[in-house]
Amino acid sequence: MAKYFDVHPDNPQRRAIGQVVDLLRADGLIAYPTDSCYALGCVLGNKDGIDRIREIRKLDDRHHFTLMCRDFAQLGQFAHVGNAVFRAIKAATPGSYTFILPASREVPRRLMHPKKKTVGARIPQHAVAQALLAELGEPMLSTTLLLPGEAEPMTQGWEIKEALDHALDAVLDSGDCGTEPTTVVDFSDDEPVILRHGAGDASRFE
Repeated sequence: MAKYFDVHPDNPQRRAIGQVVDLLRADGLIAYPTDSCYALGCVLGNKDGIDRIREIRKLDDRHHFTLMCRDFAQLGQFAHVGNAVFRAIKAATPGSYTFILPASREVPRRLMHPKKKTVGARIPQHAVAQALLAELGEPMLSTTLLLPGEAEPMTQGWEIKEALDHALDAVLDSGDCGTEPTTVVDFSDDEPVILRHGAGDASRFE
């Protein structure tokens, strides 16, 4: 059964955040709010967590997982970023964007795109996601909580708890955080290519 945490969207309770991070460090899998939809998250080395995410969402090995990073310093450890790309991403973060970037050697092979050797990375603006990342001290492996056959992600924590109680270790509920996923920008060849228009303003990359 998943533990349920009702957290304030702007000032998340430190005790609750600490308990959730303890679960993450014990190889738990969580559902948590971001600045674009709820997401599933676990620590990078949690192979069982990755397998559980694949099972929940019915994902194949071509799926781009996302490294949810607290700041640019963390992102820079896991992706190769040139000066022009650095400036473009720096100006747009934190925010509702996912960037596809060449992966560094720090990224476990199973998290990369199998052919392109790229990884998705993002720096969220949501206070709860930022509090989790600050307490954890490392990026989280993450993906949008969109269930198979559904057109939109779930928007209520209690709905997530009800639907995935058996599959998760914790659900953080901070209210509705929308159904629009991130804008995805591919920087794998330095020039930006918009792969998906979403919550982030894409015009700055067009």
